[in-house]
Parts: sequence; C-alpha cells; structure tokens
Amino acid sequence: MAIGEGDTLPAASLLQLGENGPEAVDLGGKLSGRKVILFAVPGAYTPTCSSAHVPSFVRTRDQFLEKGVDEIICVSVNDPFVMKAWGEATGAAEAGITMLGDADAAFTKAIGMAFTAPPAGLMDRSKRFAMYVEDGVVKVLHEEEGPGVCEVSGGEAMLAAIG
Repeated sequence: MAIGEGDTLPAASLLQLGENGPEAVDLGGKLSGRKVILFAVPGAYTPTCSSAHVPSFVRTRDQFLEKGVDEIICVSVNDPFVMKAWGEATGAAEAGITMLGDADAAFTKAIGMAFTAPPAGLMDRSKRFAMYVEDGVVKVLHEEEGPGVCEVSGGEAMLAAIG
C-alpha cells in the first residue's frame, strides 16, 4: 500500500556522494524535527525529470525557505555518482537541493511508490511525486498520474498546497 497523508515515513538509508565517496544518509535523521519537501523522480537525466521537475524546485527554492521549509530533497532510484552529476548539471546542487540516491529502490518500495516500465528500461523506479513532511509525517502528498507528466508534483503546485 502506498504511503498517504498523515503517515510517518519509514526508516531508510539513502546515498549521497561525499568527499570520500558514497555516504549513507539516514532519512529519519534528516526529517526529525524539521520541515522538508521530498520529491522523487523516475530517473536522473530523463526528459521530464531534467526539463521540468528538478527546475521547478530550483525556481521555487527561496519561496519554500520563506515558508519555513528547512530542506528540499530529490530522491531517485540511481546511484550517488549519477545523482551528484545530475544535481550539478541541472543547477540543483548550486540551488542547495539535496540529491539522494535510492540505489536498490528499498525506500521507494517501502512507501509503495515503485513502478516498472520495461520498454523504457526503467526497472523498479519511483513514481513521480512530491510531499511536504513535518517531523517525518507526510502532511501533503502529490502523486502524478503518469511518469512523463509533471503538474501536481512540481515546485509551484507544492508551494501553493502548503500555503
């Protein structure tokens, strides 16, 4: 069953590329006592993710900070090397968006957001969604109907939803 509003996110260990290579990131630690926007994409460097989804959060980052959001996190079923390079290529890293890899899709599967699209070469990838999380609890969740669409999960839509 997919995660919903009012649910607490499960414990998860995601990956980021640090100075000495891949580093585990305890998602619970990042969420504890904080207000976070977490959005997920089907894949780094894929068309809609690169041209619409990530740029929407780069554009709206400062407005989220003004609303008290502590951090914006992008998650994708990719390795931390790809996530670092993609963050640099899209301007997300420069904008201060945290890019985390869910390399084995464990987090994505745990929250019921995995899908597979063999014709596109996407196996156990994340559905496109965005959520506003307070202290680990999902307050707002916007899930797209299809992987090639970025309307309800974009930065502007999430910004409007959290008032």
